[in-house]
Amino acid sequence: MQIILLEKVVNLGNLGDIVKVKDGYARNYLIPNKQARRATKDAIAEFEVRRAELEKVAAEKLAAAQALGEKMAGLTVQISQKAGVDGRLFGSVTNADIAGTLTKQGFAVEKAQVRMPEGPLKMVGDHPVQVSLHTDVHVDVTVSVLGEHV
Repeated sequence: MQIILLEKVVNLGNLGDIVKVKDGYARNYLIPNKQARRATKDAIAEFEVRRAELEKVAAEKLAAAQALGEKMAGLTVQISQKAGVDGRLFGSVTNADIAGTLTKQGFAVEKAQVRMPEGPLKMVGDHPVQVSLHTDVHVDVTVSVLGEHV
């Protein structure tokens, strides 16, 4: 399916690009999330009329993400979990736990924005985690897992 992107999409293209994607990806994800439209003649003409407005909105989102990123840069988040004597956690610290802690501290972060390359944290200690605030803004945050001995 040919679509026109209404915002920048990772590994796909920038605002205004006309790309071909699988039908399901377009129908089930991009179009419902208002990230794309079908690339019909009418849609392309309407997009060209609204291009300046959409670019302005995209620039505002990027600026807001950069401002939030500057506040979060180098932040250390402390999460306490029950742990055994050897430092292994009973359970794990997931991206939802980290996002919830960041939200309590005043940073509006969703769990999908927290990137954990090694998966959930299962040991006590400091762990680097990346928060993706925008397709172009990634911030490194340190998660300090504290063990509550049982």
